[in-house]
Amino acid sequence: MKKRLFLACITFLLINISLAQTAFPPFANDILRFKKQDSIVPPVKNAILFVGSSSFAKWKDVADYFPGYIIVNRGFGGSTLLDVIRYAYDIIVPYQPKQVFIYAGDNDLAEGASVAEVVTRLKTLFQLIRINVPNATMDYISIKPSPSRENLMPKMKEANKQIEAFLKTQKNTGFINVFSPMLNADGKPKPEIFVEDRLHMNADGYAIWKKTILPYLKK
Repeated sequence: MKKRLFLACITFLLINISLAQTAFPPFANDILRFKKQDSIVPPVKNAILFVGSSSFAKWKDVADYFPGYIIVNRGFGGSTLLDVIRYAYDIIVPYQPKQVFIYAGDNDLAEGASVAEVVTRLKTLFQLIRINVPNATMDYISIKPSPSRENLMPKMKEANKQIEAFLKTQKNTGFINVFSPMLNADGKPKPEIFVEDRLHMNADGYAIWKKTILPYLKK
């Protein structure tokens, strides 16, 4: 029953994605740029893949934060979980990574998706990766709190809670809580770790992410 329900959900999501696509779908330029890079210097298989939205896309020097690890960064700014699903066969599956770090869901909520929709999308992406890269460890980085989206924090907390509960039922997974260390004692996002747009992080914000992510990296 659960398997049939999942297949129905993923079919529904993929049909919606297909219908939403145009001759030039969202973020196609980013994906073409990645493919051009790969044609020049093919990524090493069995590396660590970072995939998701702008918090990864803007982390240009992520490899410098984690010396000794081979990291492929395939974040593309503004993307949602649906976008990552759409391009999974372009920027996840071909690399056959040993570990996948996902940061997505933040923009889904900002665009009006419900908590239930975000969790369903994450489960769909999870299963897609599990089927096509069965030996990969998958780690989800919690939706981060940011001053510009403080109104969404209750939904962020609930989505994080449900995603963490789901991942605890799965093998070779991790839930990385960056939400809590990005808050002040009063429970509000630390403004000093963000750039002027109050959404994206500065070096101090990424330093928090480094400290939180490092224990999960696989050699």
